[in-house]
Amino acid sequence: MTTAIYPGSYDPVTYGHLNITFRAASLFDKVVLALAINSNKKCLFSLEERLDMIKSGVAHYAKEKNLNGTNIEVAQFDGLLANFVTKFEKPVIIRGLRAVTDFEFEYQMALMNRYQNYQVDTMFLIASLRYSFLSSSIIKEIARHNGDYKKLVPPYVYDRLWEKFNNQTKLNA
Repeated sequence: MTTAIYPGSYDPVTYGHLNITFRAASLFDKVVLALAINSNKKCLFSLEERLDMIKSGVAHYAKEKNLNGTNIEVAQFDGLLANFVTKFEKPVIIRGLRAVTDFEFEYQMALMNRYQNYQVDTMFLIASLRYSFLSSSIIKEIARHNGDYKKLVPPYVYDRLWEKFNNQTKLNA
């Protein structure tokens, strides 16, 4: 059984992430959305909130697109990805690429992961054109300034972003 591990901070999860996840799920026996715990990264949402949004997003996307999704799991990890993947049978790391600039960084990371664990390969999936401009950072910036992002994230994520930024606005008023 081959397991694809799709790591990220998912702060928040977007339709771009979910599109890559479900495409990987059609290629591999199992896909693990691996939420990275990175104490150096300042996230808008807590670990628990991100886990909750990922699970809700997977369920919503499966229902919306009439996809199965039963071979998709959500996990969290702390430390090196190359070490985390050893918990799975025949692991492959999945990374999404939106542009050439993504490739340069992801290529370095793939080589470093391979250096740390020679048994793991990285597979790149090109982002769907519909989501090629999308990132969690962009979504947060649009939400912060009350822009239109409703069709770019699952409804539950949209609601969490709206609450987060409207509560901050009230606190700063």
